Amino acid sequence: MDSLYILFATLIFVAVVLLIEGAYIAWNASRGPAAERLNRRVRVMSGEHGGKAVSITKKRALSANPLALKVLQAMPRVGTLDRLLLQSGKTWSVAQFVVISLGAAVLAFVAAGWFAAPWLVKLAIAAIAFSVPLQLVLKARARRINRIEVQLPDALDLMSRALRAGHAFPTALKMAGDEMKDPLGSELSNAFDEVNFGVSMPDALQNLANRIPSTDVRYFVIAVLIQRDTGGNLSELLESISTIIRDRIKLLGQVRVLSAEGKMSAWVLSLLPLGAGALIQLTNPKFLAVLFSDPAGQKMIGAAAGMMLVGIMVMRKIIRIRV
Repeated sequence: MDSLYILFATLIFVAVVLLIEGAYIAWNASRGPAAERLNRRVRVMSGEHGGKAVSITKKRALSANPLALKVLQAMPRVGTLDRLLLQSGKTWSVAQFVVISLGAAVLAFVAAGWFAAPWLVKLAIAAIAFSVPLQLVLKARARRINRIEVQLPDALDLMSRALRAGHAFPTALKMAGDEMKDPLGSELSNAFDEVNFGVSMPDALQNLANRIPSTDVRYFVIAVLIQRDTGGNLSELLESISTIIRDRIKLLGQVRVLSAEGKMSAWVLSLLPLGAGALIQLTNPKFLAVLFSDPAGQKMIGAAAGMMLVGIMVMRKIIRIRV
């Protein structure tokens, strides 16, 4: 019996390993770096820009449901939320984002009820869970903007070389959009497609700056617009901006290295009380029951939560250095 059990377990392990390996090979063949480079070359050679053109002329729908669309249109600042989702690179609509946030809040409220927490604590946990999707979107937006800022110096150098070779600025913009990877490549290609559709170059560049809320991109747009009005050597200007952006990214990397220890300390100090409380609740639920049932214990929980929030904001202010 033991030998059959060991053989059965070994076969299951081998099957799982082969399944993972097969899934990885399939993903690498369709979504891997080599497949991405091949697809990019095919699109460049065939001149395929139809999908990007549709995204320029077609407005994003807040919801596919007409009733939900009317409700969302009546909400304040819904356009800001839609712009935030667009800048994050996610395909969510505003309606999907709202449903995900409400679902997370309901699940957190039900999970808090399993621990017999008071209503105030349940509502606080539900509010935190409701804000989690927004925090994920903000983090995805920050990561996307950071990738764009890292790619921007190479794109500016490419456009500078294209201008020195005698190409016009729209052609240089197209070359940068074709050669650069996403997300910057698609944004530059969208700007070039807008120009082809009849949008003026200043408006297309302004739309690019609106889609990418980055200071470096605004510097690039402002420099090009001023050069178009006053004249000058645009190639040297783009090269200078590229050098400045690279130096700023290098300085930002040094700052991140020096502040890494403070960030780790902040995470440990913030999560340690929550982790210790959750572990005690799971091992001995009666030990912390008095904090939730007794009025004095509830006041202690509220005071501790308030002090933790103040401490988190202070630590965030200390370790967050802008460059």
